[in-house]
Amino acid sequence: MRSFSNLWYWIALAVVWATASHRVLGVPYDMVLRARRAGGQAEADLDDIARVQVNRLLYIASVSGIWILGVTSFLLTCLAVLAVWYRIEFAQALLLMVVPMSGVGLLGLSRARHIDALCLTGKKLQVQLMRQRIVTQVIGTISIFVTALWGMYQNSTIGVLGG
Repeated sequence: MRSFSNLWYWIALAVVWATASHRVLGVPYDMVLRARRAGGQAEADLDDIARVQVNRLLYIASVSGIWILGVTSFLLTCLAVLAVWYRIEFAQALLLMVVPMSGVGLLGLSRARHIDALCLTGKKLQVQLMRQRIVTQVIGTISIFVTALWGMYQNSTIGVLGG
């Protein structure tokens, strides 16, 4: 279960963050760019898909948000105990991937509530989606950096200790 020295872990980490960065609140980012450049029908399409995704997210949060929060908190706590207390490398690797993504999810829900409350469309909606993408990219960059540092530390420590 050597995660940090496994190429597949780093590929999975890159794919997770690339996907999170490309699909902002479930809306493909290329639609935001096309709506920004072309306007017209592309902007109307973006407004429609963003409205559907925002409503979907808010519906899920209102119907089962407490349960999702409880189960997620329980699983993250179990993962943290395995990673920190028992020092299981696989749990550490998962924790470094899942915790920042949970933060991105909560920020996305907050942004969806903001978009819904103000009934944003057009250029204002595009600005909010672009801001959410930038926040996601910043969190992803910091997360990958911290994960790389921890992975290098783990690899050098296990290499020295042989354990």
